[in-house]
Amino acid sequence: MLKAAIVLMLLATVASLFSGLVFLVKDDENSTRLLKALTVRVTLAALTVGLVAWGFISGQLVSHAPF
Repeated sequence: MLKAAIVLMLLATVASLFSGLVFLVKDDENSTRLLKALTVRVTLAALTVGLVAWGFISGQLVSHAPF
């Protein structure tokens, strides 16, 4: 369940990234939609990092790295 939530958050972050790109190219100079898209993207990224940290702390996510 946690892994699915992390994947959904990453997909939402990528969607916000592309919407910001569209706003950057299409909007006029006085539009604030690019700033709102950036705010959403940063918030989603912070929540994703929080979910990953919570997964490691709770033991639901484990690292199989050899180092």
